[in-house]
Amino acid sequence: MHTLSDANLLINGTVRPSSNGKSFPNVSPWSGEPIGIAAEATECDVEEAIAAARNAFDLSDWSYNRPLRLQLITKFMDLLVANRDSLVQIARLEAGSAIGAACFAQVDGALNGGKELLECFNKVCWEEDRGVKSEFGFDSERIIVHEPLGVVGAITPWNVPLYVNIGKVIAALLSGCTVILKPAPDTPKMASIMGELAVEAGLPAGVFNVLTSSDPAMVGELLVADPRVNVISFTGSTTVGKRIMEAGAATLKRIFLELGGKSVNIILDDAPDFTMAVMRSIVVFHAGQGCAIPTRLLVPKSRYTEAVEALKMAYAGFADNWGNMDSPEQMMGPVISQKQHDRVLSYIELGKQEGATLLVGGKSRPDKGTGYFIEPTCFVDVDNKMRIAQEEIFGPVLVVIPFEDDEDAIRLANESNYALGGAVTGSKERAMKVAKRISAGAVSVNGGMSITGDLPFGGFKGSGMGREWGVEGIQEFLDTKVIASSV
Repeated sequence: MHTLSDANLLINGTVRPSSNGKSFPNVSPWSGEPIGIAAEATECDVEEAIAAARNAFDLSDWSYNRPLRLQLITKFMDLLVANRDSLVQIARLEAGSAIGAACFAQVDGALNGGKELLECFNKVCWEEDRGVKSEFGFDSERIIVHEPLGVVGAITPWNVPLYVNIGKVIAALLSGCTVILKPAPDTPKMASIMGELAVEAGLPAGVFNVLTSSDPAMVGELLVADPRVNVISFTGSTTVGKRIMEAGAATLKRIFLELGGKSVNIILDDAPDFTMAVMRSIVVFHAGQGCAIPTRLLVPKSRYTEAVEALKMAYAGFADNWGNMDSPEQMMGPVISQKQHDRVLSYIELGKQEGATLLVGGKSRPDKGTGYFIEPTCFVDVDNKMRIAQEEIFGPVLVVIPFEDDEDAIRLANESNYALGGAVTGSKERAMKVAKRISAGAVSVNGGMSITGDLPFGGFKGSGMGREWGVEGIQEFLDTKVIASSV
């Protein structure tokens, strides 16, 4: 039986249990059984973490000692890289990641992204000379200073926890902010180990804090309501993002939101290898639990039958190539929890009721284990107005929609409340024209990598506001000050 060590809190430089000693089980999606325990943060723990982060920002040199920050955060990232094998094991056991997925986006993508953020640090503009200006009879020398916003509450999801944790925490720390990380209840250890390694790296007390809790809302609500917390950076559902915006208004917080997605994949009729492009579109990576995974496939009506046959071949070839925890080449395991399992199945039933044709899949798979397994699923004959085409399912479910021409494809792509990611495959010039008209924060053309650690990531509309990663991801945590001195 695989197990994980306890997931403890990090508050003011000390890794410890909760103040009342209570804990909650850390349950593996593979088995539905506990694989460890996590500290159950109390309101007193939250208060202590906020006070520690506030003091570290206000009373230490962290916010303005850039060489020290870079040195310590580099050491922090080096320790994360050195503990890669442990991080892979955590991603497998508590996030339900297959080994193939853990070795790519779950862990290696996160570590590579963190290293790229370090490289972006020296590209950030901290101070600008705006020259001398004569006004009202005297001259002023003007500079623009970009300085950290303050205390950041980072609230992260369970799907790719290390990736999102690093994207928020490393960028905010590099900016000079102090951070309180609140992970999802399903993935506490991935945040806890970051706390342990931060102490080992020598980050000053209070600069980075970690609060785990089985309550999905309590810690976040306290962070949002507290005026000592200047920024909330949240990744999760659009519904929760809206609540955070409403609650944060009372203290005029800076709010960054990376929310849901229903990303589109458009395959044009002149795609260099149409059949292969369609086959590669099946939703299987990490059981479809990714906000930017394209789950709406748009194919030309003139080649629709051909596309459906290609999908049948692709899913048939994948039929037994998932759900094995120990297979290093597999990319798909279970969904995260019983709640998510039931939610995905309810959407599959809804698709049938809406009149879509279930091409493959659609069932729970208890034969794969005692955890939360749902087989790869595909609906064809889908209308873009159906709920399965408009709402984020967050499971291994692909919907296939026909289009008449490029204008129709663009219209269908943009008829969505979400605008996070997308993809277009076709002759390059034509595909680029389509890509530029898709409402989305990141669009891949012919397989180009539009999501990497040195590029800004985020969405429009219901997919959120603000950007993570890249230079822009660090700058999100900076404010602008003007200083003018008489000559």
